[in-house]
Amino acid sequence: MSINVWSILKFFAYVAIIMFFLFPIAWIFNMSFMTNDEILRKVPVLFYEPTFKNYIGLWEGEIAIEGFATMYVYFKQNLINSAILSVGSVSVTLLLGVPAAYAFARYKFKGGEDIAFTLLSFRFAPALLIILPLNLYFSEIGLYDSYFALIWVYQLITLPLLLWIVRGYFEDISPDIEYAYRLDGHSWFQSFWKISIPLAKPGIAAASLLCFIYAWNNFVFALILGSSQIQPVTVGALAFITASAIPYGLIACGIVVSVLPTLILALFIQKYLVQGLSLGAIKG
Repeated sequence: MSINVWSILKFFAYVAIIMFFLFPIAWIFNMSFMTNDEILRKVPVLFYEPTFKNYIGLWEGEIAIEGFATMYVYFKQNLINSAILSVGSVSVTLLLGVPAAYAFARYKFKGGEDIAFTLLSFRFAPALLIILPLNLYFSEIGLYDSYFALIWVYQLITLPLLLWIVRGYFEDISPDIEYAYRLDGHSWFQSFWKISIPLAKPGIAAASLLCFIYAWNNFVFALILGSSQIQPVTVGALAFITASAIPYGLIACGIVVSVLPTLILALFIQKYLVQGLSLGAIKG
């Protein structure tokens, strides 16, 4: 049996690339089961007795670090805050963005492209450019330090993203399918709800996942516009670093736990992401 040298080289190249990108993730996961003493050794520890102390401390809200006082954390509440802010942001984005994307894809009106590009330009502006005015406005009208305010501010991130992605999917769907459905006596809303949205579901799912990830990972808006009561995991993790100690195992544990929701969601809608790759084949 002949051996294809080129195939073997490609196999090892793929393995090397995968190991290169997955090594930091695997090392962080490994650190989450180690104590601070094991992590801070000059020579990395390859064989050790795994401990769940970091995960238990993260869940219970307190952890004792060797040689230091007991540390109190509120990571569980931060996770709840992240879930509320991310799910709320994506829900509002879907409610506003999907009909808007359909309108931009189906109807050509004066200034439509300018409006769409203006919405997209919100993604270009740095957050620090608008964070101070937003802070002053929210403090003035009593919305500072509220879920409602942060969910609406997150629309600057999620709404333009979903609008431009889903718009492309709607444009790839032939209008003739909707016209044929309306000829049977159905209304515009029925054709939009029962024809356009199901056909664009893979694109909507993919855009929703990206919006969820952007909202989940946001740091600046939550840091400035919210107190510790509504801060998500990205801001709450700052509490792990104190003047007396840096619990590297606890930080690694927090990273692992905070990544899991987006990873599980991505795996759950994976089939829609795959379907979205072939949506462009639908033509009139």
